[in-house]
Amino acid sequence: MTSPVSSIFETIRPAPADYLTRLAASDAGRDYKGRMLDALELRAGLAVLDAGCGPGADLAALAEAVAPGGTVIGVDRDQEMLDAAAPRIAARPGVELLRGDVHALPLDDATVDRARTDRVLQWVDDPARALAEFHRVLRPGGRLVMGEPDWDTLAVDHPDPALSRAYTRHITERVIRNATIGRQLARLATDAGFRVPEVIPATQVFRDVRAADRTFGFERTTRRAVEAGYLTEDQAAAWLHHLAHGPFLASATLYVVVTEA
Repeated sequence: MTSPVSSIFETIRPAPADYLTRLAASDAGRDYKGRMLDALELRAGLAVLDAGCGPGADLAALAEAVAPGGTVIGVDRDQEMLDAAAPRIAARPGVELLRGDVHALPLDDATVDRARTDRVLQWVDDPARALAEFHRVLRPGGRLVMGEPDWDTLAVDHPDPALSRAYTRHITERVIRNATIGRQLARLATDAGFRVPEVIPATQVFRDVRAADRTFGFERTTRRAVEAGYLTEDQAAAWLHHLAHGPFLASATLYVVVTEA
C-alpha cells in the first residue's frame, strides 16, 4: 500500500529489543510498570523471577528493590534479548540471566518469592501451562504479578468508526496470538491454583499520533490489514490520512493482575 502520509508514521519495524526498550521508557510504559513494581511488594533479601525479561528494562529496578541480599533471575528464550540485557546488569550483584521458556522454566520447585511477567503471555503457545510453571517455581505464599493488554479494548477515534473497528479486529484476529489475554488472566490464574486479590486496569490514552505510532505501528499494521482483506486501499488511505492530520485520540487497557500462590 502506498500512503501519502508515510512521513508521519514509522515504516520500518524496529528490532524487538529496541521496541521493548523504548516502550519501557514511554509514559504509558512507566505508568503500568510502576504499578507492577508496587504490586510485587518487594523487600530486601527476596528472590525475584522476571519471566520473559526481554532486554532487561526492569531488572535494575527489581535488583534495587531486593537489595541487599536479594536475587533477581531474568529468563528469556531469545538469546539476542539476553545479550541486550547483559550490559544493563553487568555491575549489579545478585542478578542472573538464564535462557529458557516460560512453558518450562529452568528453575527448581519453590525457589522464588516473587515473579513477574510483562506482555509475554499474549504471545505464548499455552498461557495455562505457563501459569502452572509460575505456580511451580513460587514458594507457598509467593506473589506473581502479570501485565497484559486486552487488544479488544484498542479504540482509535475516526469519523468512520467502522474503519477503527476493522483495524482493531485485524489485530485481535491476525496479529496477536492471545489478543484478549488481559481479561482472561484472573480466571486462568485461579484455575492454576493462585488466589487473585487484585486486578488493576491501566488504561493508556494517547493524544499524540507520533507517540501512539511508536507503540502501534499504524502504517505497517494498516498495510497488513489491507493484505488480509480487513480494509480496502481507499479505506486505508482515508484511515491513515485522518490519523495523521485530524485531532487524534486512541486508548487501550492493560490489566495488572496480582496473584498469590
